Amino acid sequence: MRRAGAGLVACVDVGSTFTKGTLVDPSSGELVATASVPTTAGTDVLDGVEAVRERLGPHADVLACSSAGGGLRLAVVGYERAVTAEAGHRVGLSAGSRVVHVSAGPLDGAGVAALRAARPDVVLLVGGTDGGNAEVLLHNARRLSRARLRAPVVVAGNVSVRDEVVEALQAGGRTAIATANVLPRIGVLDPRPAREAIREVFIRHVIGGKGLTRRPAEFAAMVRAATPDAVLGGVEVLADGTEGAPGVGDVLVVDVGGATTDVYSVLTPTGEDVEIHREVVEVLWRSRTVEGDLGVRWSAPGVVAAGVAERLVAPEEVEDLAASAGRRAADPSYVASSPVEAAIDARLASIAALVAVRRHARPRLEGDVRSPGRDLREVSLVVGSGGVLRHADPSVAVDVLWPLLSDHAGGWPVPERAPVAVDRSYVLAAAGLLAGEAPEAAARLVATLRPA
Repeated sequence: MRRAGAGLVACVDVGSTFTKGTLVDPSSGELVATASVPTTAGTDVLDGVEAVRERLGPHADVLACSSAGGGLRLAVVGYERAVTAEAGHRVGLSAGSRVVHVSAGPLDGAGVAALRAARPDVVLLVGGTDGGNAEVLLHNARRLSRARLRAPVVVAGNVSVRDEVVEALQAGGRTAIATANVLPRIGVLDPRPAREAIREVFIRHVIGGKGLTRRPAEFAAMVRAATPDAVLGGVEVLADGTEGAPGVGDVLVVDVGGATTDVYSVLTPTGEDVEIHREVVEVLWRSRTVEGDLGVRWSAPGVVAAGVAERLVAPEEVEDLAASAGRRAADPSYVASSPVEAAIDARLASIAALVAVRRHARPRLEGDVRSPGRDLREVSLVVGSGGVLRHADPSVAVDVLWPLLSDHAGGWPVPERAPVAVDRSYVLAAAGLLAGEAPEAAARLVATLRPA
């Protein structure tokens, strides 16, 4: 029977709420089957993975990504916020992590305490251009070596003192992983090596230590990436395509989850923008943001608060919506059992999606740095993802996403001609998992996304 046959690949996404699987023929990119079960983080996360695998075909090879346990929490420690710390912050966002703390300048006692309070899974230590300032980087390495902090440290600063930095960290018992400088010289941002290092640290040092399974080595061997990193890879495949399967061009993806809402956009620079240095292109034109206060279960109260702040929730709606959000946060496994409750889920999802895209696209000031906005007018496809959209009636899903095309009060240029689609078969994460070894299959798989 083909479902159980060898040669197929089960691409499994272990989410905070559900574990989803997509069975794919890697030779053709054919979508063979899908399955979904509640994530078994309370018992053993591998039980859910095995349940999905059994439904898809027990003999299929497994490629997995995971955001169970809250995903990857990254802290960035840098030199000057306007330059290096901001570069590290952007690297972290593009690596599929949730940036929970950013500090700039020499660490002191209060700074170390704030870092520890953020509970990072990984620390990205950056600072100085190659051959430039090394004093702050060395100081911060020594402070981290003495800190009561178990998180591994990815070193991506001034390569002139890289060995000394690693030695200082290891002398204090820290796990230190060295990679290329994220800012080798002023004006040149090189995020790729740091992204790869963070991915490897996540797989080797973090995911097995979250207490999700009694077999951490087995789970870590199965996981290829953090889920947002895999989805970003799938979004890039959707936009770019391959020679045999053309992409759709500029694309916007909104993934509404139980704990976070992630936004991805791939844009094509035009005119003067084409002349921007290549190393900067990945950050400016291929972007991901995560909103840890926006989700339809754990973070549902944050959705209401953000909706009020953005004037998307009417005063007479606040009390009832806040009460519904509180019930969902108290019971993240809650499943809407009536049309009324399903409508509340859709309302929360619509607010979360719109606020998340506003934050993703409009200009913002972080410290002394003004980040440019994102011009989404030429986006050719808007894709919604997440269980609240997958399980909704198609017309409801369109209603949830439609405000993204008409939000002229949000402070960002909205898509002008984009249809809306929903990733009902989890193909984006699956394509990201397949892209490295089977790019043609990945491109054909995401080509199954069609406007709703």
